[in-house]
Amino acid sequence: MFADTTPLKTPAFRRLWTASIITVIGAQMTVVAVPAQIYQITGSSAYVGLSGLFGLVPLIVFGLWGGALADAMNRRTLMMITTVGLLATGAALWLQAAAGIGNVWLLLVIFAAQQAFFAINSPTRAAIYPRILPLDQLPAANSLHMTVMQFGAIVGPTIGGVLIATVGLSTLYLIDAITLLATFWAVIRLPSLPPTGPTMRPGLKSVIAGFGYLIGQKILLASFIVDIIAMVFGMPRALFPQMAHEDFGGPVDGGNQLGLLFAAMSIGAVLGGVFSGWLPTVRRQGLVVVVAIAVWGAAMGGFGLAGLGGSNLFWLALVLLAVGGMADMVSAALRSTMLQQIATDEMRGRLQGVFVVVVAGGPRIGDVAHGGAAAVVGASAAAAGGGMLVVLGVVVAALALPSFLRYRADLGPDGRAPVRSEKV
Repeated sequence: MFADTTPLKTPAFRRLWTASIITVIGAQMTVVAVPAQIYQITGSSAYVGLSGLFGLVPLIVFGLWGGALADAMNRRTLMMITTVGLLATGAALWLQAAAGIGNVWLLLVIFAAQQAFFAINSPTRAAIYPRILPLDQLPAANSLHMTVMQFGAIVGPTIGGVLIATVGLSTLYLIDAITLLATFWAVIRLPSLPPTGPTMRPGLKSVIAGFGYLIGQKILLASFIVDIIAMVFGMPRALFPQMAHEDFGGPVDGGNQLGLLFAAMSIGAVLGGVFSGWLPTVRRQGLVVVVAIAVWGAAMGGFGLAGLGGSNLFWLALVLLAVGGMADMVSAALRSTMLQQIATDEMRGRLQGVFVVVVAGGPRIGDVAHGGAAAVVGASAAAAGGGMLVVLGVVVAALALPSFLRYRADLGPDGRAPVRSEKV
């Protein structure tokens, strides 16, 4: 039942994973500190919302370009460069806060630069795993990685929210920068990871070639399609403030109800990771992904219905969000594994870049869709309807792409070739 820790026996992965426990908490403190400082400077929620645009555009542009870079150069070298970039932008955030400059545009530009380095770092890290681990350990490795990410999403903001009032914003930025030293140490200890096949100059042509490869890989294309369905129609986080106040009796400016709604999904995902020992045994990965996304949709639909029931069903709403978080963790871990196992090494970085864009962009599009729907039918009804659309959409996608349902992890996408090991 419990998480498979076999990948931790590989020193390179163990160092990266252990360092990420420290680093992700620091990074999540910055997630709290940036909007808090923007509001402190401007007193405007519109400027806080603008930070979403300054974060999304670099994620899209540099996520795609970063994937191309990861296929064209030594991945260890690229990880070192981007980790130093993250350290430098973290230090810049600390300096501008400590100096009391109070310029919101400077803050947003530094934040955008930080997101650009992250957008290159993330696909590169994911493309490294199949080079340092046997491919049959990837489900366990991805589960361990995502469990840490979700753990940080709970602990980091909680600690950050407390520390803002006691030590100030600048200290939170400094903690983030210092914790990145752990990741830099782990990256230095990686083996050299040069390209294993023919390379292209990283640029628009290389990115287009990656999309062309993706279109020809029906299994991977289907994994992206079902994730877009899940996130665009089924991610109700934009509705949390309104539902916390109107449906669950919280104060208009947030309160415990709002905090618990945001935490519930991450708590469910952490529990899903802790009890993920069964994931490495899954062979019908496409089928399990479809089932997990259907469970996600049903849970989000039920969450919306619980909102219609009022504050008496708040506990049920939290349980359903946690169930959704568990289902999303299973889906994400298996989709990452499928990408890492199916894609050739010379294309793996670019497809991981697309993965980053989908993972980052889908929920943001979902925010817009849910916000518009809530203005017409109400927040709870929008959440309920979105969940139902997820279930319907993933069933239609599965019927339209039956090869995704038939895909087996112990065979290649053609149903014949055995999964190979690329461990160096």
